[in-house]
Amino acid sequence: MYRKEQYVFKDNHIHKAVIRNYRENDFDELISIQQKAFPPPFPSDLCWNKDQLTQHLSHFPLGAICVEIDGKLVGSMTSLIVDFTLTDPPHTWEEITDNGYIRNHKPNGNTLYVVDLCITPDYRGFKLGKLMMEAMYEIVVHLHLERLLGGARIPTYHKVADTLRIEEYMKKLTRGEYKDPVITFLLQAGRTPLKAIKDYIEDEESCHYGVLMEWRNPFIKNHTP
Repeated sequence: MYRKEQYVFKDNHIHKAVIRNYRENDFDELISIQQKAFPPPFPSDLCWNKDQLTQHLSHFPLGAICVEIDGKLVGSMTSLIVDFTLTDPPHTWEEITDNGYIRNHKPNGNTLYVVDLCITPDYRGFKLGKLMMEAMYEIVVHLHLERLLGGARIPTYHKVADTLRIEEYMKKLTRGEYKDPVITFLLQAGRTPLKAIKDYIEDEESCHYGVLMEWRNPFIKNHTP
């Protein structure tokens, strides 16, 4: 199981952070965090329910982590292991995560796939998302997997969709010509965009696109194409 303690900083104040695997007695808080982190127009039925959280602990408890600040639960990140190659056909979030239930978790797969990441709004600015991302990188290395992968929202894309194709917008984001709260954060956290997938998730702000973004295990030389 995973547990790490370190200090984080905000507004010249220092706080103790604990990153650990979440447990059954955390479920109510985890659901509340998701509801606060993903307000409408994000579909409410995509927020966790207790059955999904139970499945996470049943199939891959190591990949179910949360973060506490000064003893208060304020965020979570969940993953599963899949087999992945770039030649695979496009997938949706629902398909690859089993609608968030992860019953399709493959212990012998090659890729740690991010199911979700959320921080309660009051605790944004502590860089907790990056902290949990780094924990997932450590799990990738620990399990000798090839990569961390996940489909990212692009919540600013609807503002430019009439004038820019998704591939053009991604190039501008990686050049720093535009900023997106999700994609820019992932770039800063070490993730690299691979390709955009149409109809990846029901998300009006992203025009229903998702961008596959990867972090490769630097200790593995021969990655699956």
